[in-house]
Amino acid sequence: MTNKKDAFFSDLEKRTLIRNTIPPELNTKYQPKRGLRNADGTGVLAGLTKVGEVHGYVIDEGEKTPVEGRLMYRGIDVKEIVTGFQADNRFGFEETCYLLLMGELPTAEQTEEFREMLNRYRALPENFTEDMILKAPSPNIMNKLARAVLSLYSYDDDAEDRTLRNTIKQSVKLISRFPVMTAYAYQTKNHYYDNGTLHIRHIPEGLSTAEVFLSLVRANGQYTNLEAEILDLALVLHAEHGGGNNSAFTVRAITSSDTDTYSAIAAGIGSLKGYKHGGANIKVLQMVDNIKENVKSWDNEKQVEDYLAKIIRKEAFDNNGLVYGMGHAIYTYSDPRAGLLKEKAELLAKEKGHQEELSLYHNIEKLTPGLFHEIKQSEKIISANVDLYSGFVYQMLGIPDDLYTPLFAMSRISGWCAHRIEEIISGGRIIRPAYKCVQPKRPYTPMGDRMAQQITE
Repeated sequence: MTNKKDAFFSDLEKRTLIRNTIPPELNTKYQPKRGLRNADGTGVLAGLTKVGEVHGYVIDEGEKTPVEGRLMYRGIDVKEIVTGFQADNRFGFEETCYLLLMGELPTAEQTEEFREMLNRYRALPENFTEDMILKAPSPNIMNKLARAVLSLYSYDDDAEDRTLRNTIKQSVKLISRFPVMTAYAYQTKNHYYDNGTLHIRHIPEGLSTAEVFLSLVRANGQYTNLEAEILDLALVLHAEHGGGNNSAFTVRAITSSDTDTYSAIAAGIGSLKGYKHGGANIKVLQMVDNIKENVKSWDNEKQVEDYLAKIIRKEAFDNNGLVYGMGHAIYTYSDPRAGLLKEKAELLAKEKGHQEELSLYHNIEKLTPGLFHEIKQSEKIISANVDLYSGFVYQMLGIPDDLYTPLFAMSRISGWCAHRIEEIISGGRIIRPAYKCVQPKRPYTPMGDRMAQQITE
């Protein structure tokens, strides 16, 4: 029976492949903006936003010119935001969320009021943990998180209320509950799939988002100030990345159809789960583990260089020729997030005794651009992106790799909600790009006249 099923689906796969393959020459003929990107790699202008800006190049006389990378939240350089809250020795994620949602930096009083509101809403609805998380464990936490978000719809008496005030309220509730749902989903997965001990702790009061998450996800609930500060920084750096990133654009596209908040955010989670989007730092760790296995001295530049060359030549690791954590679709000379996270990674590596491993990351960052240009004969400028160091930081924090992408979602929920609010206020039209149908016309064939097409290997 199993073989018959396999043969059935194998046949369907072959037939589907034939019917859905579009000849490459048609792309040349019709010139579609594949990936919504222009021929020079720049993005197609699909909308306007005040929420965030990613800046990695300028167009000078029609040519793309690289510049140092900048990431702006509501027009403010993220470096200035980070410098500001770190200088005052406070956590910054909550005020960053306020900035993204409301469009302005909060006063001390507004910040405290917003923190209190987040803490007030952290508790999940009655029996939600038991009924919606514990009773239906998932091997992938992102799927569980999406299901949890959709389930919250059933616990919201005003779920279909699309007024601005209610949308803001729903957004604040989701931001506050993401770390709790993520931590509980992980504990459930760890227990039912990995045979670990189930730790469902009460939600601590009066703490920052980073502190709440660490206290719920760790078996002993303990963490150091430096660990909480670094996780807080990572949350700030991942909170927003312009309206064109895949998950933010997904949320905006779904929102433009006039759907509810929970459906829109769940769709964003589904987008972020993809390995080409939120799962990139996991690929970095897998690559680094592979390098560790094949390079004896991690601080030996020649040994690291030789193995990186093999990776670029598609002779090692996954044979894709990519050095994960290097290069970005928009950033050229630098990714500002990578630089900020790298500084904290060096402090954490010293505290945790991972300096030798850190030297490997430094060598990857230093050696890859030259090797890439030499081997690929490409003039494309590449630099380290945030994924090169984020996975390493999470690893040093003792956070399981199952949580890397959910952590991303826990941060990006603020950006998603900001873009949803902006789309509701300033969008107005359903997002509907054009697709050219290239299927030749053909007549309907009566059942008795149909012949199954022969499929050859």
